[in-house]
Amino acid sequence: MPIIYRLDAPAREVARAMGAEAGDDPWPGGSVSGGGFAPVVTMGREFVAGPRPEKRLPRRMVPRLWGVPPPPAAFDQRRHGILTVRNLESPFWIGNLRNSEFRCLVPATAFMEWGKASPTDGKRRQNWFGAADQPIFAMAAVWKDSEVPSFALLTCQANAALRAEGRDTMPVILPPEAHDLWLRGDWKRAAQLVLPYSSSLMTLRTAS
Repeated sequence: MPIIYRLDAPAREVARAMGAEAGDDPWPGGSVSGGGFAPVVTMGREFVAGPRPEKRLPRRMVPRLWGVPPPPAAFDQRRHGILTVRNLESPFWIGNLRNSEFRCLVPATAFMEWGKASPTDGKRRQNWFGAADQPIFAMAAVWKDSEVPSFALLTCQANAALRAEGRDTMPVILPPEAHDLWLRGDWKRAAQLVLPYSSSLMTLRTAS
C-alpha cells in the first residue's frame, strides 16, 4: 500500500495531461502523504443532484484530502483517514464504486513503496515506481464528502516488479484510454480495470 506519492508538475500541466479544467487549483508540484491535499480529477458533478444531464460535463480538477474518514462506529486512532480501497464489496465503498460520479482519477508521477531490507546493512530502501509510458499517470480512486472532501486509492494485486520488492498490493494505474470508462462507465465494466499495471511499463528509482 503506498503511503506517499509524488506529482511533480503544476496544476495546469496536470490538468492538460488529464483532459480536465484546472480552475483555481493551487497545486505547485511536490509530494503527497496521507492526510494531505492533492489534485483529484472528477467528471464534474460533485454539486449536481438528480439524473445525469444529457450534455457531457468537462472533467474537473479540485483539491481533496487523501484519506477518507472511517465510519462513525469504527474505533480508529490512525493519524489520517482510510487511504486505500482493498475490498471492492465492502458496504462502506460499494455505493461509491457503483455510482460512477463518485469515481475519480488521482494524478501522479511516482509512488513510493518500501523495499526489502538490504542484506548488507539491514536497512529498507524507498522504491519509487513510475509509468514509463506516462510521465503523469492516473491512479483509480473514489471520493466521499463527509467531514471533509476526501478520496481513497484503489489497490490490486502487485505486479512482478512490486512482488520482487516484497509487496503484495499496488495502486491501480489506469492507461489513458481507460480514464473515461473509470469516470463514466457502469461498474461491471469499470471493475475490470482493477488490475496490476504491466511491470514492463514501469520505472523504478531506489533511494536510501
